[in-house]
Amino acid sequence: MRVPIFQIDAFTGERFRGNPAAVMPLPRFVDDRTLQAVAAENNLAETAFLVREGEDWRLRWFTPKIEVPLCGHATLASGWVVLNCLDPKRDIVTFQTLSGPLTVRRAGTEGGLAMDFPAQPATVLDPAFTVTTGAALGRTPASVLKARNYVAVFETATEVRALAPDFAAIRKLDTPGIIATAPGDESYDCVSRYFAPGAGIDEDPVTGSAHCTLVPYWAARLGKPRIRAWQASPRGGLLDCRLDGDRVELAGTCVFYMQGEAEIG
Repeated sequence: MRVPIFQIDAFTGERFRGNPAAVMPLPRFVDDRTLQAVAAENNLAETAFLVREGEDWRLRWFTPKIEVPLCGHATLASGWVVLNCLDPKRDIVTFQTLSGPLTVRRAGTEGGLAMDFPAQPATVLDPAFTVTTGAALGRTPASVLKARNYVAVFETATEVRALAPDFAAIRKLDTPGIIATAPGDESYDCVSRYFAPGAGIDEDPVTGSAHCTLVPYWAARLGKPRIRAWQASPRGGLLDCRLDGDRVELAGTCVFYMQGEAEIG
């Protein structure tokens, strides 16, 4: 079966920055083994597979190693593909996912998109966890929280930018990965990095799902619902975020890189 494939750089307005995702619209889902093999072949942080369901789309995300329950940048990229290529007359699309319905809508000017995601607040852990995460990250954080991932909170953005993690140690932890964060520098409210070697992603360039946890934390700490967040990976990416009760709005832009065809069976 030959199907279209798009590669989109998400959470950036500049090609070769942000987080690249493959987006593959399918007439139907093939078996999981094939989907995982395709994602491994694409060898990007995420491959998004879409199947139309009435007015909505069913969306699944695969890293090169596993299927994940939530992904931000590949959802933003999927929204871009639907709203600009597959159904350009629409202004909003709903994806049915393992994390419930997620919407992507046009927002602002210059191709901006906004997503509605579930908030995933973290709880503060015992100070002993700073030793464990510090050993894995190569630098001891000021505190550690936990939601789906560990969240290592540092005092300065410089510390986060300078981290040199031990990926073998991170693989041994009981969470998918570690989010490292600190108060922002320059014009940002916060900075972060995300490491998930167990999922086949040593460092994810820009992680929308991590901000489902970061936004509630920084909104409470800074006393404001809107957060301008920078993910300080080598590629880098900008997220304009807003806390709305138990939901998080994540907004950003995408850049088209490639469109082609793939033979998947």
